[in-house]
Amino acid sequence: MFKHVSRFCRKMFHIEEQKKSRYISISRNEHNISRKDISENALKVLYRLNKQGYEAYLVGGCIRDLLLGKTPKDFDIATNATPEQVQKTFRNCRLVGKRFRLAHIMFGKEIIEVATFRGEHSNQDEQNNIAKRSQSGMLLRDNVYGTIEQDAVRRDFTMNAFYYSIKDFTLRDYCGGLKDLQNGIIRLIGDPKVRYREDPVRMLRTIRFAAKLDMQIEPTTAEPIKHLAPLLKNIPSARLFDESLKLLQSGNGYNTYLLLRKYHLFEQLFPVIERLFTQNNNSYLEKMIEQVLKNTDYRITNKQRVNPAFLFAAFFWYPIIEQAQLTCVESGLLFHDAFSMAINDVLSEQCRIIAIPKRLTTIMGDIWRLQLRMKKREGKRAFAILEHPKFRAAYDLLEMRASIEKGELLALAKWWDEFQHTSVEKRIAMVKQLSKTNKRRAKH
Repeated sequence: MFKHVSRFCRKMFHIEEQKKSRYISISRNEHNISRKDISENALKVLYRLNKQGYEAYLVGGCIRDLLLGKTPKDFDIATNATPEQVQKTFRNCRLVGKRFRLAHIMFGKEIIEVATFRGEHSNQDEQNNIAKRSQSGMLLRDNVYGTIEQDAVRRDFTMNAFYYSIKDFTLRDYCGGLKDLQNGIIRLIGDPKVRYREDPVRMLRTIRFAAKLDMQIEPTTAEPIKHLAPLLKNIPSARLFDESLKLLQSGNGYNTYLLLRKYHLFEQLFPVIERLFTQNNNSYLEKMIEQVLKNTDYRITNKQRVNPAFLFAAFFWYPIIEQAQLTCVESGLLFHDAFSMAINDVLSEQCRIIAIPKRLTTIMGDIWRLQLRMKKREGKRAFAILEHPKFRAAYDLLEMRASIEKGELLALAKWWDEFQHTSVEKRIAMVKQLSKTNKRRAKH
């Protein structure tokens, strides 16, 4: 299944006696990780920490990606140095986080994140080692430090419990991650119910990795997700916004969406949308979500820019229309006024769960309002709409709506496509012809 998994994965698993030890150690000639594939800044941090007498390892997802033949997005380091000791070692270091105290070492745009080995909560004391849980079991603070062995079992997935040493170039696997990576299995370390309660975002990470790496979720890891999905309500809305972008704008958005729905997580993130889903999955809304996510995946795969404002504008278009129509019936307002109220209501409800920044909601509002304006093309209106900064995004949404709804929208989208790509003289003629046509219709 995983043709990119290095040959050493298959080679190592016949060494049965090593399975009884605390970890499997893979020497340099038995793995495919090379220093030339590692960030120079990460290497600088590793070398300096080692020189100061600390243990320091490249750790986690970057190792996983290197084993799979992929280019890591970033490089993280684990060490027995405390955050304060790391800060003393590097001038370009700042400490971040209260819940998880981390050291960020700045190299221009690149940030090397350094975490101190996490320990067992029984190790906490009143001064430096502090842990705190909520009543639901969520970790509110986790600054208990320990050994590399304790750190390994505190990590989330077996495929992320790898440690690479720059001293002797060996790779350590503490939790059977190599075997799971070879078999395409995503497995949580420890009791999944406890681990999900510690940090409910782990449910989203499970889904994201399954879609991103095309791997299967191990049954014990998958089983509690549907039941524990409501725990996401305890996560700060700003954090869920960041997680939603990782889920939907990483090039595997559509497959991620299908898994989110399968495990009842999508409704926790987007209840405004989920209420309009149908049993046969073929409503305008569901077709829109499928199309915008597939288009987003295509653009990311082809290294084209994507804007979350457009993605969310497509997501919430039909909920806003339904809310506006309902307001018209209940209050007797004109549709234009009801439409503005619906935008505010839908965004207000959604942003309580996922804190979409104002810089994005402003763009979304422009895209939505242009959908109404683009119907009215007489006189100078068409020219003013064409000059609007968000015209292109609004047109793209109109085109998607037309492909879904058909009918008059197809003709409207075709008109705007021709209007934006023709000469000024032809645009003037198109608007005049439109006025004549409307006058004839009015007479009849």
